[in-house]
Amino acid sequence: MNHGQFKEPVTLLVGMGLPRKIDSVMEAYALLQDWPAASRNGAHAVALNACRAGIAGEIDAETVRATLVTFGRRNDILVPDMAPPAAVANDALHEVS
Repeated sequence: MNHGQFKEPVTLLVGMGLPRKIDSVMEAYALLQDWPAASRNGAHAVALNACRAGIAGEIDAETVRATLVTFGRRNDILVPDMAPPAAVANDALHEVS
């Protein structure tokens, strides 16, 4: 795995509610750096500091990811992980059998 890459992306609603997948510490850092100053809060500060620590190699990418998920939840912009339609259909077939 590439250093700084998340095992699973984090999807956040940005701009006009458009989903944006964040795959790495650097992508998270860029998003948080560009975040409007008026909308920044404690969760933003924690996530941004985690990104800086991740870039410096002081913490791992999954710790940064966890702070980004918390930031998304606190701001109601986190898109929940969804199972792919094929997996849902496959599960439904097993329940009927």
